[in-house]
Amino acid sequence: MKILKFLAISLLVTGVKAESIQAIQPVDIVVYRSPACGCCAKWLAHLKENNFNVKDIVTNEVEAIKVKYGVSKAMASCHTAKADNYIIEGHVPAQDIVALLKAKPEVVGLAVPGMPAGTPGMEMGGKKEAYNVMSFDKENHYRIFNSYKGD
Repeated sequence: MKILKFLAISLLVTGVKAESIQAIQPVDIVVYRSPACGCCAKWLAHLKENNFNVKDIVTNEVEAIKVKYGVSKAMASCHTAKADNYIIEGHVPAQDIVALLKAKPEVVGLAVPGMPAGTPGMEMGGKKEAYNVMSFDKENHYRIFNSYKGD
């Protein structure tokens, strides 16, 4: 306990904000992916590089998992994940997952529909498509959570 108190005081003295401390803590995420998809492993690597604890479940039942978690065809991509009580569909950047978990909005989760080039795990020789990270709710209402510009 003394060590934690010391660390907290040290961080305050050095000017590190509390939200930065929270960003250091690992994020637990369970990912369901098909054995046939190679880009999913690259997305998992992106998560691990950003301090996520990844439980990787390779299954042939990814479509059934999407239905179970309420992912519509419009939001679908190649893999589905669960972090805290939120569903993460497709190649959502780690920073957006962290922002979702901090904000705790009343949504089912986030999605990057399809598989846009340049998203985490879909790097294709520097080519980047513009894409939106969408939030979605139980009634299948969608909103832009974050936008990324392409080339």
